[in-house]
Amino acid sequence: MVVRVQTEDFDVAREIALLRGSDARVGAVASFIGIVRDQNDAATVRTLTLEHYPGMTEKALVGIVDEARRRWSIIDAAVIHRVGKLAPTDQIVLVAVSSAHRGDAFAACEFIIDFLKTQAPFWKKEVTPDGERWVEARTSDDEAAARW
Repeated sequence: MVVRVQTEDFDVAREIALLRGSDARVGAVASFIGIVRDQNDAATVRTLTLEHYPGMTEKALVGIVDEARRRWSIIDAAVIHRVGKLAPTDQIVLVAVSSAHRGDAFAACEFIIDFLKTQAPFWKKEVTPDGERWVEARTSDDEAAARW
């Protein structure tokens, strides 16, 4: 399992290659890449700053992956989340899951991102033409996590 919170960008192909390794049991890899958009709630986003609680954030992410392991037959998982100041088109997060079969990989990947959005201690601040604002939690994220 790889769980990292970092300021630097990540190479998706490299991370997935590391996740797969040379493990012949792997028959599927599902991934999600979150990217900074230039619009949010009809406002133009110039930059997005992500903050976290070091140590606590990583522990929460490990717990989410551990729960995915209990629910589905997965071989491995990687969660890499960036913090700091980001611009539109920058990558924010990578969630990748390997398993023998696609169903487990897809479900576990979706579960991890849904719970990451609601359970991991990250805070987002956007800079728009009207100034700075903290991004509020979305009801849709809570609804997505509740279905699990």
